[in-house]
Amino acid sequence: MLVRALPSTSRVFTLILSSSSRLTICFRKRYRSTSMTRETGLRDFNSGTKKSVNFRLCNVSSHTTELLEIQADDPTFHVLFIPGNPGVITFYKEFVESLYELLGGNASVTAIGHISHTKKDWERGKLFSLEEQIDHKVGHSIGSYISLEMLRRSTEKVIYCIGVYPFLAVNQYSRTQSHIRKIAASPILSVIICLLVALLGLLPVWASRLIVSKSVGISWSATAVDATCTHLRQYHTMRNVLFMAMTEFKELSKTPNWTFMRENQHKISFLYGIDDHWGPMYMFNEISKQAPKISLSVEGEGHTHAFCCTEAGSLWVAHHVTSLIEKKISGQT
Repeated sequence: MLVRALPSTSRVFTLILSSSSRLTICFRKRYRSTSMTRETGLRDFNSGTKKSVNFRLCNVSSHTTELLEIQADDPTFHVLFIPGNPGVITFYKEFVESLYELLGGNASVTAIGHISHTKKDWERGKLFSLEEQIDHKVGHSIGSYISLEMLRRSTEKVIYCIGVYPFLAVNQYSRTQSHIRKIAASPILSVIICLLVALLGLLPVWASRLIVSKSVGISWSATAVDATCTHLRQYHTMRNVLFMAMTEFKELSKTPNWTFMRENQHKISFLYGIDDHWGPMYMFNEISKQAPKISLSVEGEGHTHAFCCTEAGSLWVAHHVTSLIEKKISGQT
C-alpha cells in the first residue's frame, strides 16, 4: 500500500497490494471510524453497503487499461488496487467487493489492470516489461515490488506501502520458479506455450470452463474460472505474461535495496504465506533482520499466493487489508 499526501487540504493514501499485491488510498481530512471485532480485522459485513463492481476501459498514460471499480456515494477516501502478473483485474472481483463492504462504504475502490495486452500491440511487435508497468501506474506478487519502486520514486509523497504475498526477490530454491524462468527466457519455449494456450482459445467458452474447473481451477471460484477463460486463452496475452516474467526474473535477481527499506520501514507492511515460493519464509526472516521495524504478518489460514481465485481467500485478505487501513487512518487522525 502506498500512501501519498497531496499539496492541498485533502490527504491521499496510495495503497499498493500485491500477491504480490498493491493498493492506492486517498483520504480527505475527515475520517469515519469502524469498529473491529478482533485484532485480525475480522468484522461483520454491513449489508447496507453491499454493491457490485463496474467494469470499464479507460486510457492511462496513453494505454488502454481495464478498471474494476465501486464508487461510494460520499467517500472519505479512495482505494486503488494494482495486481501482479498477469494483471487481470477480474480475478479480484470478490476481493474488491469485500474490501468495499468491510470499509463500510466509506471508500471508493478501484482496481487498475496492467497495460492491456491487446492484439494490436502484439501486431506492432510491442511487449510490456516490468519497468513499463511501473511507469504506467503507481502500483499481488510482483505488484509488491512495483509498490516499493513507486515508494522509492515518490518518497516525499507516499505515506504507506502494503505488500500481500510479496515477490521481492528470485527464490533460488524453487523448482517452479526455475522452470518458469527457463520458459520465459527462451523465445522458442515461450512461443510453444503460447501456441498451446491459443489452441484452448479455439474451444467454445463452455468447454474451456470445464477444462479449467476440472484441472488447475478445481477449487477456484466461478469468477476466477471465467477470468482465466476470457483473458488467458489468447496468444498475445500469454506472450506478454511470459515477457514480463522474464524481465521480473532479471530485475529481482538483484539483492533487495535493504538500505531503502530501512530508511522507510515505518511506511511498509508485508503479509506472507506459510507455503509460498514467491514469498518464502526465509525472505520474511531476512526482512526481520534487515529492517526490523517493517510491519510483518503471516497468514496461517491455508490460503495461497493466488488468494483472489477463491472467495474465502479474497474475503480473508480483504479483512486483513481493512484492519491495516483502519489502523493507519486512526494513526493519522
